[in-house]
Amino acid sequence: MSVLTYLHVALRARLAELRGDRGDSPVPTAVIIFGLVAVAMAVTAAALGAANDWMDNIPKHQDPSGG
Repeated sequence: MSVLTYLHVALRARLAELRGDRGDSPVPTAVIIFGLVAVAMAVTAAALGAANDWMDNIPKHQDPSGG
């Protein structure tokens, strides 16, 4: 097989590979990312609420001397 024939076959194989499957549409990926962001925001809000409740339940400092 000559070098020219080999290069021709390799180039055609590579081009056929590139024309094949291009993966998913960007729309499902965007929907998944939006869902992950929504879940992250909900978890952050829940953690913030729990932390605020915990901080509110800490008793206030009182002067032990009573004065």
